[in-house]
Amino acid sequence: MRPAPLPANTDQRARIGIPGKRTYIRPMSIAEMIASSPTAAVISNPRLPDNPIIACNDAFVELTGYAREEIIGRNCRFLRGSGTEDDKARILRDGIWRKQPVMVEIVNYKKDGTRFRNAVMVAPIFDADGEVEYFLGSQVEIAEDQGQANDARRNGAAERVERLSRRQKEILVLMAAGKLNKQIAYELGLSERTVKMHRSAVLKGLDVKTSADAIRVAIEAGF
Repeated sequence: MRPAPLPANTDQRARIGIPGKRTYIRPMSIAEMIASSPTAAVISNPRLPDNPIIACNDAFVELTGYAREEIIGRNCRFLRGSGTEDDKARILRDGIWRKQPVMVEIVNYKKDGTRFRNAVMVAPIFDADGEVEYFLGSQVEIAEDQGQANDARRNGAAERVERLSRRQKEILVLMAAGKLNKQIAYELGLSERTVKMHRSAVLKGLDVKTSADAIRVAIEAGF
């Protein structure tokens, strides 16, 4: 399979080698999307066989206990184990197949075998032609026996979104749908410069560092 094409406006590039697979090129901006996020996150490439992870952040390494070189090139299902619920895994697969954002709370396992409940969010990232180019995945370890605490997390996300202006909410919803600035601008009848301004305001309003974090908040809030 041919490597995924780079966006036309991408200048910075980085080569990543996947064990047993050909070397390919990815835009630096994709890795930067999650690099500074305090939430465990990965980027996968569905245009490569088995939708492998092509980038992960330090928080994901810390959460799972795997070294970066043990993560890159693998499908995210390597975190599954004997206690992973088949129905939850099916929800994730269906969301990916439908190219829609999806979130489930599923049992996963760390490198040392420790079982944990993982609030997994997966969202598509589309290219300029409207085709899925990458998937963003983020993971948060949650308590299995604290339903109220988990509900509070979701309610907190909804409250943060509600503090945004109407236009900022529109931008956030389209961000969560995987749309690029150019596509958001077209749908809302705005300039790309205005969209970028609103995106910055969205991050500030949600008190998050990255677009990846903002997308997770939106999906946790039910958008």
